[in-house]
Amino acid sequence: MTGDYPVTVLDRDVLRHELAAIVGDAHVRDPEPSDDVDWTGRYRGAASFVVRPGDTAEVARIVQWARRRSVSLVAQGGNTGLVGASIARDGAVLVSTRRLRFLGEVDPLSRQVTVGAGITLQEIQEHVSSYGLRYPVDFGARGTATIGGSVATNAGGINVVRYGMTRRQIAGIEAVLGTGEVVSRLGGLVKDNTGFDLAGLLCGSEGILGIVTTVRLQLVPKLSHVVTALVTCPSIARTVEVAAVVCSRLDCVDAAELVTRDGVELVRRVTGLDTSVPDGAAHLLVECSSTSDQSEALSAVLAEFDDVDVSVAVTHAHRAHLWRLREEQTPSINALGVPFKFDVTIPLPALAEFVETIPMAVASVRPGARTFVFGHVADGNMHVNVVGGEGDHDRLTDAVLRAVVERGGSISAEHGIGIAKRDWLHLVRSPAEIDAMRAIKRALDPDGILNPGVLLP
Repeated sequence: MTGDYPVTVLDRDVLRHELAAIVGDAHVRDPEPSDDVDWTGRYRGAASFVVRPGDTAEVARIVQWARRRSVSLVAQGGNTGLVGASIARDGAVLVSTRRLRFLGEVDPLSRQVTVGAGITLQEIQEHVSSYGLRYPVDFGARGTATIGGSVATNAGGINVVRYGMTRRQIAGIEAVLGTGEVVSRLGGLVKDNTGFDLAGLLCGSEGILGIVTTVRLQLVPKLSHVVTALVTCPSIARTVEVAAVVCSRLDCVDAAELVTRDGVELVRRVTGLDTSVPDGAAHLLVECSSTSDQSEALSAVLAEFDDVDVSVAVTHAHRAHLWRLREEQTPSINALGVPFKFDVTIPLPALAEFVETIPMAVASVRPGARTFVFGHVADGNMHVNVVGGEGDHDRLTDAVLRAVVERGGSISAEHGIGIAKRDWLHLVRSPAEIDAMRAIKRALDPDGILNPGVLLP
């Protein structure tokens, strides 16, 4: 069995009845337009049904049903991905995790909490805040993105420089494999060296091995003093250098973000935001948090650079204003049209040259296309956005991803491969590695029913 037998050729009434027997009539419905299009608006699907299980047992029964029926399943949380991995294609059944909304009690001793896959990052952050704790993975889609999707993609965000990706925050996981079996490790032990790390394997697997239903998360202290600085630099290279020095000299850096002159000007024109900042080729937004005020320490490091302009913010309102220069980048670019989005990692020594030259590589394929680059400068994760490239998707993708690989980078930093980059996986993974991933897929999803066509070429 291949797992891609479309539901539409079967008796829809029979299948709907069978799914309703698992989750209830109210939780099986026909797809709505928003179910069949991803966050970018570029990748579209054709689900047969949307089914909304309420717990792990129902998810297991759905997977077992799908194996019997040879029907594909695609899990979907907040649908905030950028690579088409959460869209049900060719009549697959879309398994929405939004009813898996368990919010467990916070364990202040171990600094952990157990939550359902359908809980958003923002809900987790608000839930743990009163305990003086926070969940450190954070990004702009925090109010929509679910923890299940974050685990499936090993999401990163703005705090990776200090706290790492989602995988580092996982203290336990419960999931249903493609076999229909449940694996559950929610004890939260920091040290448990008893074989393969299944939680680590499922994290970043893009839903092709199992459907995550519950996650136990490691939390960090919510630090009371936060300071944000906007550093205007004369060049991209200087921005990278300043970020590297700040991160090496201070152990309290939460975020270091790069935005270019073009990006700031676009935000100003689209949003009307007062961007009265000094003119420069690029801007570095750096944020620190600690148990004591770090504004003097941060200012002292930045004062060593005599060719930059610095604005330091300690009040919430001023910090929020500076952050809008970064957080409004994506919506402002989207206002120009549906962009091609490339989420990539570049080694820091090659980062400035890449940011400066990638617009020319794009223009060589599509003259007139506009390229905007911004991202997490401390870890080399850049978001390349191309507006005006319609009709040249494959050529643009090839040009951008090959430019990344030529510099020793990764074609995906935090959103995964999905269907968007599947045909370029061989640029960064050897045949042996791809064969190993296929072998794992066959072992945990022997019928190939989970998210077929995603990740593996």
